[in-house]
Amino acid sequence: MGRLTVVTVVSLWVVPMLIMVNWFVRDPYMDEIFHIPQAQHYCRGDFWTWDPMITTPPGLYYLSLAYVASLFPAMWFAETSMTLSSICSTSIIRSTNAVVAIICSVIIYDLLIQLRPNLGEKRATTYAIVLALYPLHWFFTFLYYTDVASLTAVLAMYLASIKRHYWLSATLGAIATLFRQTNIIWMLFVALDGVITCIEDSCENDSLSGSKHKIMLKDNGLQTHYMSSLTSSGLRKRRMHSYNGQESTSEGISSPHNSPGFLDEILDVTFKLWSLKWELSIAFFPFALVLLAFVAFVIWNGSIVLGAKDAHAVSLHFAQMLYFGLCSVAALVPVHLEQAATLFQSFRMHKIIRSSQLMVALLFGFFAVHFFSIAHPYLLADNRHYTFYIWRRVIQVHWTTKYLLIPLYIYSWFSIVSILRKNHRTIWVFSYVVATALVLVPAPLIEFRYYTIPFYLLVLHSPIPKTCNLRLIWSLYVVVNIFTMYLFLLQPFHWAHEPGVQRFIW
Repeated sequence: MGRLTVVTVVSLWVVPMLIMVNWFVRDPYMDEIFHIPQAQHYCRGDFWTWDPMITTPPGLYYLSLAYVASLFPAMWFAETSMTLSSICSTSIIRSTNAVVAIICSVIIYDLLIQLRPNLGEKRATTYAIVLALYPLHWFFTFLYYTDVASLTAVLAMYLASIKRHYWLSATLGAIATLFRQTNIIWMLFVALDGVITCIEDSCENDSLSGSKHKIMLKDNGLQTHYMSSLTSSGLRKRRMHSYNGQESTSEGISSPHNSPGFLDEILDVTFKLWSLKWELSIAFFPFALVLLAFVAFVIWNGSIVLGAKDAHAVSLHFAQMLYFGLCSVAALVPVHLEQAATLFQSFRMHKIIRSSQLMVALLFGFFAVHFFSIAHPYLLADNRHYTFYIWRRVIQVHWTTKYLLIPLYIYSWFSIVSILRKNHRTIWVFSYVVATALVLVPAPLIEFRYYTIPFYLLVLHSPIPKTCNLRLIWSLYVVVNIFTMYLFLLQPFHWAHEPGVQRFIW
């Protein structure tokens, strides 16, 4: 019933909002002026024409082609004679993402259940519905962008890996890279997740085979902690067992004195990896095939992007990590406000270690903001995006403002890492941060859309908010979505030098 409820509730806003967007915005808008004509070429069977301004692979167009083709049985039943090319209108092509968004909400529900086996169906359903309202994901459900399909493919890949269907997971990883090239990083992250989970499961089985050792542990009252350390040291067998939706974790996991050091974890995983090298090589061989195919494509193409290579050249934009941290915390602000007390207590208990970490973080924040903060020409030239106003009226309102924001950036990342460390060992958190950096840092343009996948992975591995906080988050998302759609649909404007209606967009 959980999946059916999620589908029903999400459809109740997806369908009417899609109709409304198509009524007010009948023509392709913003990046749709590239994507929709390209999809229509595919509908006509023209697979050789390519718009040089499109930077991403053609996965979304093939998906739309399959989706439109699936509509023909219904049209035949309705005795409507239409060709494939004639049915590929702007509204029909946009509805591809609407259908995918509904599927995505079900995948989120399944991931919540898989990662939290003790989480009740009702609570998982409620949280999946709230997460489907996340503004950056919600808004692009109604436009023809790659973001919704990209997120859905990555989450489906992750779900398949959790269920040990590694060939399927690698196949979904290949599909994900056809939506957006940077998804190759998330495929490697998921593969690493699976590898370490297999390692920990193997060690757990070896440990549990000694009955005398188990009895000794039980007699000494240490069995619970021992099992916790086994199941939490991997990437996911670390399932976040919950009671009434709240994760119960050992204090030792997040304490620098009780948990093993980062180097110890790496050495431990490396030794176990070597002992299981043949089994793991066979199990994860399909991921290697996808990676080799991707490397071959980059070599053949001469770049990771397909078109507009000059405008999307790889950069060192370390400030992206700071922006992502603050945006993610803002999207779950009730949870991270509660985290302030935990962080303060941690600083009091471990003053020297935490003070050193804080100084290093502030130093990194300063260098990232001062030397590696990029103002892309697209950001400065287009006032239809929220980022244009944030950059002009917040970050650049005064020369000191960008430095005054550094403590907020640092708090955001301290809060994120603290929350993740409650359920995961350092190696998992490190892997997540590195994968996020590899996706975001090379991107010179500040686009909140780029933060969607790492945000959802962060949320899936964070504690389920309390009921009161969940209501606040739901209210926040609804208010932001209504305000954004109001600006987009009902507050259009005109540029003096260019005809046509312009609208605000994320």
